[in-house]
Amino acid sequence: MSDAVRPDTPGSGSPPPRPRPAPEPGPPPVNPRVYRLVVDTTYLPVLFSGMHLEVHGRENVPAPGTPLVVAANHVSSLDPFLVARALPPGRFLQFMAKKELFLPGIGDIIRAGGSFPVDRSGNDLGAVRTALRILKANGTVGIFPQGTRGGAAMQGGVALIAAKGRAPILPAGLSREGKRWIVHFGEPISPRGGIKAVTAQLAEVLGTLAVPVGQRL
Repeated sequence: MSDAVRPDTPGSGSPPPRPRPAPEPGPPPVNPRVYRLVVDTTYLPVLFSGMHLEVHGRENVPAPGTPLVVAANHVSSLDPFLVARALPPGRFLQFMAKKELFLPGIGDIIRAGGSFPVDRSGNDLGAVRTALRILKANGTVGIFPQGTRGGAAMQGGVALIAAKGRAPILPAGLSREGKRWIVHFGEPISPRGGIKAVTAQLAEVLGTLAVPVGQRL
């Protein structure tokens, strides 16, 4: 075989083949059985205290199979589970939870339920990327825009994630009145319009939804 037709060999001057890019990681998986077990178990304190959950605005929740960001005010440690219980069947709420919760044992259960850690001490880009992967897979991301229970400042991360994930924001107002825990879903908010404007709109809507039904004017 002449050099003119001989295949390229190492050292012949041809560039080496480019390595294939690593596949993009998928969203955190949800174990439906663990998810339901956690939601049911965390409802027991509500029942044992003689209370019950009341849900308003469930018709505002978009149908499953579409990306969605659920943004709720934060008043108690039960909040993530009450919002998850209030959602219609078909959606698994994957909360962005503070990393301090992910201890050996309990952290495994939290992960099996689909939630993922966030470092609240700074801008956790890893948590943002995880949230975007969930939205890309038409999942449901849960975030407390106040950051901490009773926090006054509304963070702009919700609007940013919703905009990048092209997902509407479903506001969820939590309140307690007498023997009732109340979850009130508002109409979805479009992520378009700018981070500051969307964050301000979300703050106003949540402020209304978080007022107990019996105390509204």
